[in-house]
Amino acid sequence: MIETIKNYIDGSWKASKSERGQDVRNPATGEVLARVPFSTKEEVQSTIAASKAAFLEWREVPAVTRARYLFTLKQLMEENFEELARTVVAEHGKILDEARGEVRRGIENIEVAVGVPSMMMGYNLENVASGIDEYAMRVPLGPFAVIPPYNFPMMVPLWFLPYAIACGNTIIIKPSEQVPLTQTKLFELIDEAGFPSGVVSMVHGGRDVVEALIDSPDVRGVSFVGSSNVAKQVYSRATSNGKRAQCQGGAKNFIAVMPDCNLEKNIGSLITSFYGCSGQRCLAGSVFLAIGDAYEPLKKRFVEAAGKLKIGNGNDESVQMGPVISQAHKEKILGFIETGIKEGAKLILDGRNVKVPGGEKGYFIGPCVFDDVTPEMTIAREEIFGPVASIVRVENLDQAIDVIDKNPYGNAAALYTSSGNAARQFRTRVSCGNIGINIGVPAPMALFPFGGMKNSFFGDLHSQGREAIEFYTDRKVLIERW
Repeated sequence: MIETIKNYIDGSWKASKSERGQDVRNPATGEVLARVPFSTKEEVQSTIAASKAAFLEWREVPAVTRARYLFTLKQLMEENFEELARTVVAEHGKILDEARGEVRRGIENIEVAVGVPSMMMGYNLENVASGIDEYAMRVPLGPFAVIPPYNFPMMVPLWFLPYAIACGNTIIIKPSEQVPLTQTKLFELIDEAGFPSGVVSMVHGGRDVVEALIDSPDVRGVSFVGSSNVAKQVYSRATSNGKRAQCQGGAKNFIAVMPDCNLEKNIGSLITSFYGCSGQRCLAGSVFLAIGDAYEPLKKRFVEAAGKLKIGNGNDESVQMGPVISQAHKEKILGFIETGIKEGAKLILDGRNVKVPGGEKGYFIGPCVFDDVTPEMTIAREEIFGPVASIVRVENLDQAIDVIDKNPYGNAAALYTSSGNAARQFRTRVSCGNIGINIGVPAPMALFPFGGMKNSFFGDLHSQGREAIEFYTDRKVLIERW
């Protein structure tokens, strides 16, 4: 019998009364793993009410004590590390090594958030006027909602959760309905860690649940990661309701390669950039900008290396690339490939008919490479979110930077070069939030904010690090005379 996942409300597991829901499938096999409910309006309101009530007491808990709950959660995650990683593999499809890296990145955010007693400190000045002292204090705000995507079911929620609760807020997670099992495993550990009831909650559902959270006057802010179209809608709806919002959108990431790039040394990171997580990450490389004489050797080495990748079930540690998330997403990627061909690009590596033993019902697409791509083509402009690389020839670094800056997205860009001057020009002039130099996946450590510009981010304060502390607190100014 297929189990229906429960919500976690007011410190306990509660079965949804909703008759609506959908199956959660293993992308490598098509097997149904569980069923996720689309919670009722009443269940969402109950979650919000519990979160609001818990805030009144949680905010009074000393910051050092709040941090100790996170220390306990970190230890439990370390003890259950492998199980968490294998749950990610089962419901998302990424390979085990990538899943382990994702869990580690999530833990790193907890490690940073436990420093909240220092990061949340305010400041003061005695005698701003005769006998008058002034203080600026950081204070929590109340319940926050987190709406993460499917592609990093462990890491992305932890961009937000530890910081929000460390600052004294309460938080409600609405997991992606495609990958709810990882968050369920995490919440089992949260429950074991003994957080007070209502401090951390989880409610499953689709768009109506998201809208109910955004529209509630008791939810003070929203943290979202997803497509740019939805991110813009969430940001607009949240801010029009007077809420704080940080909404990470989509991406079209360009990887520029100079003729002086050491391809032998860097081909591994280039392959990982485009095909890690089957291209389903917001920092994935999507378009090569082959500068001048870099074109021919880059094309030859990259296509050769991509064609050797082993595709299969991520639980096999010899596998180098897994499936995409669903049949619907696979069809979407295939549609982009057809569009590329129709618009005149040349498909020089075709992964559409890849065969995976035991994965006949899985959602597999092998690595694809397009040549003769121009910046105006659909595959060079729009987010594909799959294992499809496009090669665009440009004459020089100036032209490469121009192509990047004309694209509406601004999540990440990278340059491969041996020239410090070229690297400095690139990092200074490119309008992207995350810049890599000889690094194809410029993923910031938890100490630093996860950047994003243009249509890749809607908001003022990003996730992770000090910016997360600023987002989840406000400043209260006290002017005092005795």
